[in-house]
Amino acid sequence: MTDAATHAERYLAIWNETNAARRRAMIAEAWATDALYVDPLMRGEGHEDINGLVEAVQARFPGFRFELLGTADGHADNLRFSWGLGPQGGEPIIKGTDFALLENGRLKAVYGFLDQVPAAA
Repeated sequence: MTDAATHAERYLAIWNETNAARRRAMIAEAWATDALYVDPLMRGEGHEDINGLVEAVQARFPGFRFELLGTADGHADNLRFSWGLGPQGGEPIIKGTDFALLENGRLKAVYGFLDQVPAAA
């Protein structure tokens, strides 16, 4: 597998990209066409659904940014990393861990788990 940190950073950059055209191009490059994203709150299949999920999170948490927490880990075509979401320059208020399956170097499926969510979120 290529560098786990590179995949994780590229993935989080998509969630942080507010320019729709750039974000769609990043999704097309990083995700397989028939990709799947699932977490306890959202599910999306394919590039347009995934883009819609990102837009929904950005609308719900304007000005918040995702950041990699700790070190991404991977073996074969599997990837695991933790992230934080919070105001830019501030402490993350939401934290999670994602597990991803890669196919030909692109994200095929991402399964997200929420580790810390405040009641108000």
